[in-house]
Amino acid sequence: MKLGIIGSGKIVHDFLTTADKIDGLYLTAISTTKRSQAIGKELAEKYHISKTYTSNRELLNDTDVDTVYVAVPNSLHYIIAKQALEAGKNVICEKPFVSTTTEARELKEIADAKDLIIVEAITNIHLENFKHIKKDLKKIAPVHILSLNYTQYSSRYDDFLEGKIAPVFDPKKDGGALKDLNIYNIHLAVGLFKNPKIVQYYPNMQRGIDTSGILNLAYQGMQASLIAAKDSYASPRLFIEGEKGTIFFNGSPGELNSYNLELRGQKTEKFNFNTYNHRMASEFNDFVKTIDSHNTKQADEWFEHSLQVLDVLSAAKRSY
Repeated sequence: MKLGIIGSGKIVHDFLTTADKIDGLYLTAISTTKRSQAIGKELAEKYHISKTYTSNRELLNDTDVDTVYVAVPNSLHYIIAKQALEAGKNVICEKPFVSTTTEARELKEIADAKDLIIVEAITNIHLENFKHIKKDLKKIAPVHILSLNYTQYSSRYDDFLEGKIAPVFDPKKDGGALKDLNIYNIHLAVGLFKNPKIVQYYPNMQRGIDTSGILNLAYQGMQASLIAAKDSYASPRLFIEGEKGTIFFNGSPGELNSYNLELRGQKTEKFNFNTYNHRMASEFNDFVKTIDSHNTKQADEWFEHSLQVLDVLSAAKRSY
C-alpha cells in the first residue's frame, strides 16, 4: 500500500508512531493546510514520508499514491473521501465514517464503479481481543446487560468553557461526545450484538453540543447503556453480563488491552490476545492486506458493519 495522508491532527501523529509496525505500508505523501505546513514537513522528516503537500488535489493527483487516509475533522470526511475515490484512490476514512447512510452508500457506489475499496478506520473491531470476546459470549450467554463507558476528560474542554471551540466541540463540524467517543462503544455493541430495536440518546448539552451523554440501546432480552463523556473524569470500565457469567475490562473501548472472563462459581481468568501494543496497528495491517489483495468481500463486510453503526448514530440524533 502506498499511502497518502490527508490531515495532520492528533490522530495522524498517533498513527505515525506505529506505522513502522505495519507490513507492506509505504508512507508516500502527506497533505496539510497551508497553516499546518510546518507540521507536515516535521512529520515527513520524522517518519520518512516521501512528499509533502499543502493541496489535497496535488496529493490526489500523485500517481505514487494508491490509497488515501482521510484524517480530518468529521464534517470533511464525506467530501474528501469522495474526491479521493473520484481520483482513483482507495480510501481509509477515520471514524465516524460519514454523517448519514445516504452519504456512505454514495461513496460505496463510486468505489464499486471504479473497482476501489473504501473502509472506515475504527480500531476495536480489528483487535484480536475483540474477536476472542465475541467467541466467549457463548460461555456467558444469554447476555442481558451491556454497560460500556468511555469517559475521557478532553484536553480541549477547558478552552471550550472559555469560548475557544475546537472541531471536536463544534456542532457545525459534527463534533460532540456521541461521535467522538461513544462511536467506539457503538462499534463494539453492533460488532457483538448487531442492531438494537430501540435507540434513545440522553445528552448533556453545553453551547449547543453534547459534551457527554448516555445512549440506551434495547435488544430482545438485553439492555445496553453506552456512556461517553468529554467533560468528566473517570477510569472507563466495561461489562457484558450474562446468566452464566460476565466479561469485563478496564480502559478504553477503542483499545481493549485485555479482558476478564468470570463464570459463575469459577475463578476469574484474564486474557490478552492483542498482537500489538498500539491500538491502530491491527486495523492498518488488516487494511493493507485487504487493499493489496483487493479483497472486496472483506471490505464489503466492514462496510455493512459501518452502515449498521450509522443507523444507530442517526437514530440517536433523532431521539433528542
